[in-house]
Amino acid sequence: MSRFWKIALIVIVVIVVAVVGFRLLHKPAGSASTQTAGKGKDGKDETPPVPVTVVPVVKQNVPVYLTALGTVQALNTVTVNPQVGGLLLSLDFTEGQPVKKGQVLAQIDPRTYQAAYDQALAKQHQDQALLDTAKSNLSRNQDLITKGYISKQDLDTLRNTATQYQAAVAADAANIRDSQVQLAYTKVISPIDGLAGIRGVDPGNVITTSTAIVTLTQLQPINIMFTLPEQNLDMVRAAAGKDSAALQVTALDRTDAHPIASGGVLKVIDNQIDTTTGTFRLKSEFKNANNELWPGQFVNVQLLVSTVDGGLVIPSQAVQRGPDGDYVYQVQGDSTVKMQTVVVAGEVGDSHVMIGSGLKEGDRVVTEGQFRLQPGSKVNALKPGEVPAAPTAAELEKAKKNTRGGGRRH
Repeated sequence: MSRFWKIALIVIVVIVVAVVGFRLLHKPAGSASTQTAGKGKDGKDETPPVPVTVVPVVKQNVPVYLTALGTVQALNTVTVNPQVGGLLLSLDFTEGQPVKKGQVLAQIDPRTYQAAYDQALAKQHQDQALLDTAKSNLSRNQDLITKGYISKQDLDTLRNTATQYQAAVAADAANIRDSQVQLAYTKVISPIDGLAGIRGVDPGNVITTSTAIVTLTQLQPINIMFTLPEQNLDMVRAAAGKDSAALQVTALDRTDAHPIASGGVLKVIDNQIDTTTGTFRLKSEFKNANNELWPGQFVNVQLLVSTVDGGLVIPSQAVQRGPDGDYVYQVQGDSTVKMQTVVVAGEVGDSHVMIGSGLKEGDRVVTEGQFRLQPGSKVNALKPGEVPAAPTAAELEKAKKNTRGGGRRH
């Protein structure tokens, strides 16, 4: 029985091979038509060209930017504390509004300090009177010493008394100045031009020197702090060494859609690298005339470090990613395309890239329609914004004939 099944299997295999061979040697005529569809009588390829958008490689000066996430920081931030304690009579500023340097922000009850000033002034008058009396006594007795009516010891005592009152008057003057300062501190003065925040205390409270009345922030100019990787340090330092004014900074919104503020200048490169993050800090300054930037705001920063003269630029959508790297479809003189490997040297704005190698000025590359291409495809080159022309009646008829002559295997 086992031998019978082996013979049966061999017979079945022979029959299957024979059937397959017969079908391969006797293909229907329609198949030949399918294989030659799209070719003319002379055998040349008559596939219509693929409409694609083509742009030339242009040469232009390309700015080189370094980008980072930055934080807006006020140029100066001052928490205003009184320098003397007492009853807070009034606050003379409006929350959220600008204040000027020297402006009175708050008034503390001055009566205690006024009384101390008056006391110091009265004490000086008292000591001045005693000094005048001592000087008069000394002057009269200096004439009597030559006549022997007064001893030298008594004269020395009078002289020392006058000197003592003179020192007392000087001490009184110092006490008066101190009292004047304490009295002046009852008016809390703004130390900077800035913007007042939310008040920290209300009138009627008794405050001390540790009481925070308000925080002032200086917004014009204003700083943006940001960090860059340490591998960019040499590039930034070299650019700053040539011309620090050329290192312009632009602040963009978080989506990089539009600039928030421009015209910033790099002011400081930090003197050390953070070993935990491998970055270094930088400080830039903006005029901020219209208060576009606000302390604590997060922005994207563009730092202009150099400009490449005569860089080769193409639209970024022309660059495709392949297994062997970046490439573009380059249009040749016979309107066919080839895959050209390129090296992208950097981005140019939001829509273009700079090519380091692989292309030259004037070369034409495909920017739209690449999905229909393969090396050697014939193309109909269109300028950006153009659309393919409508097919003529002859072209439509030709397409119909090709469709009837061909076919699809099922």
